[in-house]
Amino acid sequence: MAGLVARTIASGDALQTVALVVTNDEATYLIRRPRELPAKEIPELIELGRRGAFSELYRRYRVKIKDGRASTPSEPLFNINANQWSAHARGTSYFLPVNDLTFMYVNGLLEIFNEATGAFIVDERNDFRPAGLGRFARSRGGHLEDDPHKGRVATIRQVEQFVNEFVTVEQGMMLQNLGLMAQALGLGGFPNFANHEFGWFQALDFRMQQMPASRYLGAGRLAALAMKFLKRDPLVPYPVGLERNGEVLLKPFCPPHFKSMREAVEAVVELKFGARGVFRDPVGPSAWGRHDEVTRQIPVISDAAINATVAYCEYVWDRYGRFPAYMPPYRTVLGFQACHLDAEFYDRFYRPEVLSETQRADFARHSKV
Repeated sequence: MAGLVARTIASGDALQTVALVVTNDEATYLIRRPRELPAKEIPELIELGRRGAFSELYRRYRVKIKDGRASTPSEPLFNINANQWSAHARGTSYFLPVNDLTFMYVNGLLEIFNEATGAFIVDERNDFRPAGLGRFARSRGGHLEDDPHKGRVATIRQVEQFVNEFVTVEQGMMLQNLGLMAQALGLGGFPNFANHEFGWFQALDFRMQQMPASRYLGAGRLAALAMKFLKRDPLVPYPVGLERNGEVLLKPFCPPHFKSMREAVEAVVELKFGARGVFRDPVGPSAWGRHDEVTRQIPVISDAAINATVAYCEYVWDRYGRFPAYMPPYRTVLGFQACHLDAEFYDRFYRPEVLSETQRADFARHSKV
């Protein structure tokens, strides 16, 4: 675990890897996650929620990152053709979950590289050689099980696919809550395509880096030379963090926000077992009745697991120039657009039961404005 203050959606190891951006005609905001809030503010914010003061709670959580609406181009492949007529329409509110893959990735590696699990990872794009883990292999006296017959050997792609799916499930729960929210308020709303490698991040003014497509895709030397010779090797931008007015709002656990992958791994360990970490901070927010008694019984991450995680992460970074190897540190998959419905349109073209009474009441209120 990496946090003891929850949201209304489940999160693997309580990492809260999905951030939320809200944009409308007036402004664009980042909704801070509990682990990004000052600890002294959390009890007061929890009390606002208990009192039902949700508007004030929302204002306290958000950080303005842009005046006006942030939006991508409406044509494919930034969008799908069927949504061009409705995407980013005036008067709508757009909710964009932003997936951070690096936190879950490093945290998961610390688990699978411990002495109990002892998984071993090979690089399928490098002749299935050990992904920086050769000296940790059990066949060489280490603690990681490199015998493929024991069922503990995986590829980089398999591990990164698992990380991506695990984080995206959290995003799915966020989208479901947004749909339930829209229905309860009498609004219309639908999830829609936001799966572009860099479109949304450029629109939100993330810090971007770029590399040739051949390296971004992990092409071999001959393929990379051919792409360059044929002038089919464009630069691909990708996001590496979000900053505003000198404040870092979102940062992945990899360079450039950390000097090295070793430092990034150590930062994850510090979040859990450092002096102010979730399992060692004596005054941090906690639901346990006897916080100190419980945390004292939680063993620290072993040096063997940390060193194997560092070796693997450094291998990925050195060979592929980024972390993860297959995807950028941040991803967008689906967004959710909410708006007021036009009941007269639905009465003309749809069956009457299509709209709920709540939605009809919302139309009646706003048609008088």
